[in-house]
Amino acid sequence: MDRRRVVITGIGAITPIGHGKEGLWEGVREGRSGVVEISRFDTSQIQTKVAAQIDDFNPLDHFDSKLSRRMDRFAQLGLAACDMAIKDSSLKIDKKATGERTGVTMGTALGGISGAERQHEQYVKAGLRAVDPSLALMVFGGAGSSNIAIRYGFTGPSNANSNSCASGTIAIGEAYRYIKDNYADTMIAASAEAPLYELTFSAFTIIKAMSTNHDPATACRPFDKNRDGFVMGEAAAVLVLEELGHALKRDAHIYCEVLGFSCNNDAHHMIAPKPDGSSAIRAMESAIREANISPSDIEYVNAHGSSTILNDKTETFALKKVLGDHAQKVPVSATKSMHGHALGASGAVEAAICAQIFEKDFLPPTIHYEQPDPECDLDYIPNVGRSSRVDHILSNSFGFGGINAVLVLGRYAQ
Repeated sequence: MDRRRVVITGIGAITPIGHGKEGLWEGVREGRSGVVEISRFDTSQIQTKVAAQIDDFNPLDHFDSKLSRRMDRFAQLGLAACDMAIKDSSLKIDKKATGERTGVTMGTALGGISGAERQHEQYVKAGLRAVDPSLALMVFGGAGSSNIAIRYGFTGPSNANSNSCASGTIAIGEAYRYIKDNYADTMIAASAEAPLYELTFSAFTIIKAMSTNHDPATACRPFDKNRDGFVMGEAAAVLVLEELGHALKRDAHIYCEVLGFSCNNDAHHMIAPKPDGSSAIRAMESAIREANISPSDIEYVNAHGSSTILNDKTETFALKKVLGDHAQKVPVSATKSMHGHALGASGAVEAAICAQIFEKDFLPPTIHYEQPDPECDLDYIPNVGRSSRVDHILSNSFGFGGINAVLVLGRYAQ
């Protein structure tokens, strides 16, 4: 039986550099930074003072107050981005005709943990009666995907994962597999993260994973010699994936094709990547092999590029092993330099950017790149993006716990 082909037909996003597919793209095209001094809470006792926060999102612009109150911020962001993606896809929603063949996958590293943190403060101050009655339904990671399924009547495959910083990429990969293996015709691949609250945020400073550079203009600098940790952010991104025939039948706009996906684990350390990069290498090679292309066909890499000392160095080493001599010719960018690291949502935000590259013919920059690092010696598209037509993109996501997830996207061709 011929392999079922999977294409992306809708994009929705809410990020610190812009909302909707247009706002997100405008942000990366301009090389705009969404990193600011934190205003959500007092940082006097915390070493990290900056984050990529979203200050222009009002859930009441997207749904009524009753629904809004029943969702944590991560689910609000995810559902709003989903509405954008479905509108962008022009997908006709027919619960009876399409519900069982349409499903939802979602990735979120922390789900509603920060919301639970706020409710715990209410509990300590005023007792149990002050706690939101919907708390139990708001905090679990599956609340985001369930709210999407309920809103649209999608009764097909449902999967919510919490695989740290690889969660969004895995949500897309699982959606791709559901369609490829004929369990669904359409999948909503969503991701959302809203971790910017005091205790949740502080937990990452305790393990010294985040930048202590207080200057928003230079704190997030992937692959730069002076990088000192990631800059946390919040975001949501949602892609509509369809079986090719299903998309063609309804004359859908096709951004690109999902060609390959791979996921594995370093089985090494909860924070540090495996020094030899062997599992990351294997994940990239597996995704490229599934895409039925060769490493020399990769023309652009959207790197995990977290701006941490070990991850950037190890990713560079792994890319050189996978791509060989071709690595020096392949442009690589870390868009987290602009939109920050929204943990589980980052991979989907980056996929939403990559999907648009095929029709914009423009490669985003790595901003804040000033001092080259001898151990990071690839073409990172420093500071200014460039026009270029590419046919195959590799997108990496590497998370805490040693989780590696890789997508290969391709220009759609009949």
